Parts: sequence; C-alpha cells; structure tokens
Amino acid sequence: MEHVRNETTADKVLLKIGEVADFFNISVKAVRLYEKKGIIEPKWVDPESGYRYYTPDQLHQLGALIELKALGFSLDEIKDILVGGSSKETLFQKMQDKMRNWHNLIAMVQNKIDAIESISDRLVSSKEAEKLKELTDEERAWLLVKLVCVENIQVQSALNEAIWL
Repeated sequence: MEHVRNETTADKVLLKIGEVADFFNISVKAVRLYEKKGIIEPKWVDPESGYRYYTPDQLHQLGALIELKALGFSLDEIKDILVGGSSKETLFQKMQDKMRNWHNLIAMVQNKIDAIESISDRLVSSKEAEKLKELTDEERAWLLVKLVCVENIQVQSALNEAIWL
C-alpha cells in the first residue's frame, strides 16, 4: 500500500488501481470498466501520471459489486443497487426476481438431466443400438430419433420421412 499526499487526501492511505485489482483477483481493465459504468470511482487521480487511487473504504463497495456480479446481476443492475439508492422493498424485489431466475435455470437444467437419463435408459434397453455401427445412415438416424424423441414419435416419423425422401 502506498501513501499518497495531496490537499484532498492528506495522510490517508490510498491504493493504486493495480493493488485493488490484485486484492480482488480481477483485472485492472475490470476496475476501469466499473469506473466507466459509474459504479465506482477513484478517490483521487494523479493529474501527472493518470494513476487512479482508491481508499480502503471503497473496497467494501467493490466487494459488494463483485459478489452481486457472481450472483448473476448485470452491471446496470449492480449500479442501480449500489449507486441508485434502491429502497428496501425495491432491493428485496430485485433479489426475489434474481432468485426466481436461478430457480428457473435449475429447473431447465434438471429437465435436460432427466432427458439425458431417459435417453440413456432407452439406449441401454435397445436391441437395435447394439448394432449401431452396422446400421445404414437412415436406420441410424431413425434409431436416434426413436431414442431421443419418444414423446413426439409420430411427428418425428413424419419429419424423418420428409427429410430422408
């Protein structure tokens, strides 16, 4: 940490942008982006070198930014939360909305896992799949359609016939 002295920051410890970035294991470019977005701003910029300096207190704000980002909030949402002065009710609603988004994503992923399990079960029990390498391209395609899309087999059958004609 470096002590920088000027008229506005007399005897305060200021951290260079690189030190702040290293502390959070993020890039200097990311800190500059957060600055450009208006989420965090340096406490002081050296007019000669252009170096940006931050106070240790600002690390709390940057820590909150990084945590919210990890939770899936966009930089615009984070700016609104950290800088916009959201009310308790508004912040609560944003958290509920984000939680609902994560639950929806979990449900989508679980549906994909269930589908893969179902396909795997059909593959294991399929006698035709034992000769997969020996099948013609058309037979292999039809088998894969049957394994993957059992629910809509009539629709798949019509599509398959149209494709292979």
